Amino acid sequence: MSALIMEQQGFNLIGTTSWGVANSLGYQDGEIISFDEYLKVIKNILSVISIPLSVDVESGFSTNKEEIIDNVLTLAKLGCSGVNLEDSTKEYQLKPKQEFSELLKDLRSILDNANFQDFFINARTDTYIALQERQLEETLERAALYEKSGANGIFVPLMSDKNDIKSLLSRITLPLNIMSLPNITDIEELKEIGIRKYSFGNAMSDAIISTIEKFSKSILETKNTKELYLHDDLRTKFMN
Repeated sequence: MSALIMEQQGFNLIGTTSWGVANSLGYQDGEIISFDEYLKVIKNILSVISIPLSVDVESGFSTNKEEIIDNVLTLAKLGCSGVNLEDSTKEYQLKPKQEFSELLKDLRSILDNANFQDFFINARTDTYIALQERQLEETLERAALYEKSGANGIFVPLMSDKNDIKSLLSRITLPLNIMSLPNITDIEELKEIGIRKYSFGNAMSDAIISTIEKFSKSILETKNTKELYLHDDLRTKFMN
């Protein structure tokens, strides 16, 4: 539903959030749901939108390189335009950079050989999540390596310091993807310094869940549903 709404509001690309998808099914994030369950959601989204869809596949829904590549190839064959693929485990421990680099190389090669040359690999590095020290230094090393390994973009969640962002931008030629955080919300300002991709992360999903919690609590406490009708008219045209 959210993808359909956002397309009709004017967005020209949809990127799933694994956190939001998992929460919508009643689960926590972290590949707790199976890839088959996730695939059902992706198929449903593709059936109601006409704009490109990029999929957050976390660490690939497997620890096996061949299975990760097969999962991504499955998404490409469905018609997805790209993926976010992260270099950490489900416990947010960074994988060896060379190991992840080899995965990117093999993935890019297999996608290209299958005629998916335009499929976008957004290489996510979790340096700012997993590390307490040398965050920028490790990010610079990994981003440079991933760029050489066939990634089409670099995604660094929790990077918010403008100087860090500028340092990274000066070292890579790929589009840099930054995630929305409470202290980094001005999209135009980010665009001015060179950010070309911006993700909501789980922020919009959390906001929607918070709204449902608020109304549910209010109804129980007030024994009244009046607040449910204090919204703007719906504009979304749903499928038939």
